Amino acid sequence: MNKQIAKNGMLGTLIGRKMLMGITGMFLILFLVVHCAVNALIFVNDGGELFNKGAEFMGTNILIRIVEVVLFVGILVHIVDGIMLERLNRQKRTVPYVSHNPQANSKWYSRWMGLLGILILMFLIVHLKHFWVLSRFTDHIAHSEMDKLPGQETLFYEMKEVFENPAVVLIYVLAMIGLSYHLMHGFQSAFQTMGWNHPKYTPCIKQAGFWFSIIVPFVFALMPIAMYTGIIK
Repeated sequence: MNKQIAKNGMLGTLIGRKMLMGITGMFLILFLVVHCAVNALIFVNDGGELFNKGAEFMGTNILIRIVEVVLFVGILVHIVDGIMLERLNRQKRTVPYVSHNPQANSKWYSRWMGLLGILILMFLIVHLKHFWVLSRFTDHIAHSEMDKLPGQETLFYEMKEVFENPAVVLIYVLAMIGLSYHLMHGFQSAFQTMGWNHPKYTPCIKQAGFWFSIIVPFVFALMPIAMYTGIIK
């Protein structure tokens, strides 16, 4: 292992790639918490006033904007590292196993993390096109009703327009199901990769990971459903 690290560097090894995947994964988990909390402000159902204020803060605060850039880089690194990790895993398995029964040794979603990641990436591209690009790089989105110019919409009303399309709502819901399964393996795996295992705390981490994987994607999926059905006005 030491010779391999000296030859290829830490990121050229399986453990190095897993460490990078764990670090970027934990950063993205933190982002999901913040992003979910801000977006959940639509459930106040006040016509989007509180949500627009939260979105304005996220879009104008310099620290948030810096973190946003770091986050975008982190997403790219996480994706590329996942591809490289799969490549290293395949190279490691050059000799076929005599007996191979993956169903007995792991959950299906842990074996299909790469595919789930690709599906989430496709959703992310759609999501960025719908909201992030419009709010950050165009004049289409106003921060509040008071700031609106002719032809502009607030981010809240942009959400309402996007989620009037049932096909878009379906895409978002399916993507959140994929995210849920991705997190079920990724949450615990990130802690395990970092070496944070302990007989006393690991069961708590597993439970926290399970509920995080259910609650956060559920809240995200509920947003387009609530807007499409008119629960959020």
